[in-house]
Amino acid sequence: MTITRSPHRLRRVTAGLAAAAIGALTLAACGDSDPLDNSGGDSDTIVIGSQEYYSNEIIAEAYSQALEAAGFEVEEEFKIGQREAYLPDIESGAIDLFPEYTGPLLIALDQDATAKLSDDVYAALGEALPDGLRALEQSEATDQDSYVVTRDYADQWGLATIEDLTKVTDPIVFGANSEAESRPNGPKGLKSTYGVEVSFTPIDDGGGPLTVKALKDGDIQMAIIYTGDPSIQKNDLVPLEDTKGLFLASHVVPIASDDVDDEAAAIIDEISAAMSPEDLVALNARSVDEQLSAEVIAKEWLEDEGLL
Repeated sequence: MTITRSPHRLRRVTAGLAAAAIGALTLAACGDSDPLDNSGGDSDTIVIGSQEYYSNEIIAEAYSQALEAAGFEVEEEFKIGQREAYLPDIESGAIDLFPEYTGPLLIALDQDATAKLSDDVYAALGEALPDGLRALEQSEATDQDSYVVTRDYADQWGLATIEDLTKVTDPIVFGANSEAESRPNGPKGLKSTYGVEVSFTPIDDGGGPLTVKALKDGDIQMAIIYTGDPSIQKNDLVPLEDTKGLFLASHVVPIASDDVDDEAAAIIDEISAAMSPEDLVALNARSVDEQLSAEVIAKEWLEDEGLL
């Protein structure tokens, strides 16, 4: 079977596919239907989408290549944009399969949702999804805000969870974007949820190199960095487990339409089960540091996991 590459990105298209497309347009021009109407699609083709975000595209590539290898016909609609751009296409059924993130998607669908912890968020998401859509098995892999410390600091104080910070007897300086000072996961949230007191210093680079340097230099002891950021692995940083849901859980989760049958869903569930948080960081690092394409990164990971 074939993978059809979307014009959202430069892709290889075989001559046979091009000829078939021209033939289809010619036939459509003879009838009453609009040849540019893409709302229906081939019911035998699984349309896979991705955000305009390298990490999300890598996961979508893994879905696409694994399904294609199993004999499914796949069409890729990658780099669509952010949630506001692609969610209507998922809800309408124009896209059949999309790698999403549990917490942010839940809030997009239900702004009054109160679930915070992983299993609660996943269950609430299942209830919030529109008819015709379902959440396949969520992965352990996450891409969400987290409190991060250096390896030396974690070893010094025996830190694995945020609650472990109560064991620290030295002053803790917490660095993050300026707005974090007044957000629920800032100093006030730490105090009310975990009983941990910190001072705050603004570092406005979104957990980037300035934040990492401040951590390594000891100017701050803790920072907010996305769990999927390659800098965590590169600098041997330690994300602290959030056992009380101060941060909204954000696990990678495939969202599938009813057109994705059980066999295809089982293949995607295997990918979710195989992808660990460490895997996602490593995959992202290959994109950022090695400048490899999502196709190459996904293919080699699938082969390493015995999924291709």
